[in-house]
Amino acid sequence: METKNNPKTIRAWAMFDWANSAYNLVITSTIFPAYYTAITTTKERGDKVSFLGYQFVNTALQDYVLAAAYMVVVLLLPILTSIADYRGNKKSYMQLFTWMGGLSCCALFFFKLETLEISMLWFALAAIGYCSGAVFYNSYLPQIASLEQQDKVSAKGFTYGYIGSVVLQIVCFVFVLKPELFGITDASLPARLSFLLVGLWWLGFAQIPFYKLPKGQPNNAGNHNQNVLIGGFKELGNVLHKIKSMPVLKQYLSAFFFYSMGVQTVMLVATGFAAKELHLPQESLIATILIIQLVAIAGAALMSRLSATYGNVKVLIGVVIIWIGICFAAYFTQTEMQFYLLAVVVGLVMGGIQSLSRSTYSKFLPQNITDTASFFSFYDVTEKLAIVIGLFTFGFVESFTGSMRNSTLVLSLFFIAGMLLLILLMRTQKRSLQNITAGTV
Repeated sequence: METKNNPKTIRAWAMFDWANSAYNLVITSTIFPAYYTAITTTKERGDKVSFLGYQFVNTALQDYVLAAAYMVVVLLLPILTSIADYRGNKKSYMQLFTWMGGLSCCALFFFKLETLEISMLWFALAAIGYCSGAVFYNSYLPQIASLEQQDKVSAKGFTYGYIGSVVLQIVCFVFVLKPELFGITDASLPARLSFLLVGLWWLGFAQIPFYKLPKGQPNNAGNHNQNVLIGGFKELGNVLHKIKSMPVLKQYLSAFFFYSMGVQTVMLVATGFAAKELHLPQESLIATILIIQLVAIAGAALMSRLSATYGNVKVLIGVVIIWIGICFAAYFTQTEMQFYLLAVVVGLVMGGIQSLSRSTYSKFLPQNITDTASFFSFYDVTEKLAIVIGLFTFGFVESFTGSMRNSTLVLSLFFIAGMLLLILLMRTQKRSLQNITAGTV
């Protein structure tokens, strides 16, 4: 097994964040939501759209399709990660889902209103590829970094991701806002070209970690004749049994589940909120997300340093409290400047909570385990299930009340639940430490 804390391996690992974060910025946060809202809003139907014979609010449909994609991830990944750990081929699965996601982004180049059904399928497959590949990527963290380095390495990955996505976003930003400089006369072409570039960027830079990262270690105890599916399910059962016997890890996953409902939903609906509630133009939306990404770089680094001083759980509690304030502030936001200020705060805590959540989970795992993909599948399944509930809740409240502002207030309840569970987790940690100390006296 390769020595941990190898700088070249860590840089190569972080380059996967550089590669796939362009999807997260351009497709889920900026250009695609703005383009989708624009082409699905018509004078005849307003914001209503026909999909598979049914009528939906356009932004709610986007939420539902994403939620369905994440539900596929929830159902699929525990099995695949268990098989990957059993066979020791998690890099192959990482490559498979990267190609799925990248090629689906390229296919979005053909997205127009008349191709809505098939285009939303590509949109869903891109989400599945992104989320699934990230599971196997995250599972490398305890394999390449020692316990005391995991906060720093996790932050490094997110920093690479934020920088890489901003670089591509700026490239797209130029021809989206100034198409005449490139002789583009088709109004839809700049956005669709951005989707194509995301796919090519993702697939191209992902080859760096694919070349350098080590292969997974088989966890089949020498039984090479056992059916791989049966072996995978046995591996899944083993991991489930281990998690049940780890109270701190179980409580952390519960807290992570609730506050992730809020965090991930805010990230996915922020652009739609600004477009529909504040009527911001496309250039303002893209500029806002760029602000969030740039501030998030500082946020990831800041939370890594704070965790070294105060501990991961205390810092997470503080960050979640800020998120609660963000939800209430969003309800009352009326002007473009207020939204920009709110975006700065969102960026600061977004980078911090993502980076720190991943490294905190990694720290709570048994060290030097071989079934890291299976353990991290529970982390990612928890997050994706939270997104499914968060998006459906957000879309339902918007459809029922006619306002996305009311949906933001509902999200605050998820953050409050997560905060309370983190407080309970901190108490559990203290009791565990006291028991260990008493046992050594």
